[in-house]
Amino acid sequence: MIAITDRISIDPAEIEETFVRSAGPGGQNVNKVSSAVQLRFDIRHSPSLPDYVRRKAERLAGSRLTKDGVIVIQAVRHRTQELNRADAQKRLVELLREAAYREPVRVKTKPSKAAKRRRVDAKTKRGAVKKLRSGKIGPD
Repeated sequence: MIAITDRISIDPAEIEETFVRSAGPGGQNVNKVSSAVQLRFDIRHSPSLPDYVRRKAERLAGSRLTKDGVIVIQAVRHRTQELNRADAQKRLVELLREAAYREPVRVKTKPSKAAKRRRVDAKTKRGAVKKLRSGKIGPD
């Protein structure tokens, strides 16, 4: 099992990997060896993911998501299949971890009566200071 969070993990059997020829580094070796990895993960039909993770991951995947709900990740950074394969899996896990993160719910709070009183007193005091600046001096 590939751990996404402490509660969510996916079965490696749900991931389909295809090895293709890479256009990346490798010199003449690039023309002979299929070192690039195309990782496919069917997010819509995965039994391992809760609905909220699935929905958010589909949004985050963007252009990497096909019409059928399959995430396609291309890995061509390295010269070997093993490193490209690990890179593709790492990127999938990062995407799903980001999708699994939930923002904490904000609890609305009200200012206390004392805080309201302090605010009004400060405004009154500030208004009095400004009134003294007006230059008008009353009768002696």
